[in-house]
Amino acid sequence: MSAPKRRVPAAQRGARLARRTPENGTSSLSSPRRGARHTAPAAAVPGPHPVELAGLLHEVTVRLLTADSLHQALDRLAAFATATLPGVVRCSVTLIGEGGPLTAAASGPAGETFDRLQYAGSTGPAMEAARTRSVVTAGDLPADERWPELAGAARADGLRAVAAIPLDVRRTAVGAVSIYPDRAGEVDPEVLVTAMALAGQAEVLLGELHRREALTEGAEVDRAVGVIIAQRGCGVQEAYAILQESAQRLGLDRGTVATRLVAAAARNSS
Repeated sequence: MSAPKRRVPAAQRGARLARRTPENGTSSLSSPRRGARHTAPAAAVPGPHPVELAGLLHEVTVRLLTADSLHQALDRLAAFATATLPGVVRCSVTLIGEGGPLTAAASGPAGETFDRLQYAGSTGPAMEAARTRSVVTAGDLPADERWPELAGAARADGLRAVAAIPLDVRRTAVGAVSIYPDRAGEVDPEVLVTAMALAGQAEVLLGELHRREALTEGAEVDRAVGVIIAQRGCGVQEAYAILQESAQRLGLDRGTVATRLVAAAARNSS
């Protein structure tokens, strides 16, 4: 029997988690009746200490903004989440750019097969979180009926539960941060809130890193176009088309091809 699917809208990232309704059917979040007296205040929702959370957000900000590339930033985010979230044995991060390839990073001893299958098949908790912009959880991952094609990989990789938190890098990419606890069952609310806060901070930081990379790539592409014009005696538009065709033929992004072309031209001229 699969665990029930629970989603938390991305817009409510950092908001309070809804409590379960007790067996007597009375919600602990229901408002007291007007005029009622001696009503005990509702207990605080479990969550990280504000000072501790502020320290984690500061540290992840420093780590991501000092990364040399977007991919290195994803590696650092996955490693940081695995190291700081109690009971989490693996974290995987994926981003899907508009018209671009999927970029993934992970930290943890196992789970490569599971991640590879869900990315290849565009199915699974991470893909669903990215697609719906909602938090997707599973308390018994190998038995979850939503993704039967991933059950064997989850069992083989020893993955018991998961919480996939959406990433929405504005005007750039969507994706998910997936955390895998060391035991089956509900993800600890405090861990989930902390992971959601880290993901929310990462969205802003990854957007800034992408902006920086775009500026750098643009300058490198312009230099590569200049090299092509000098070598072939063609016009600007034709040079851009040649660069784009080369990138497609090699299966690489235009920035990588531009960097290699400029480096080769520099070697040949020395």
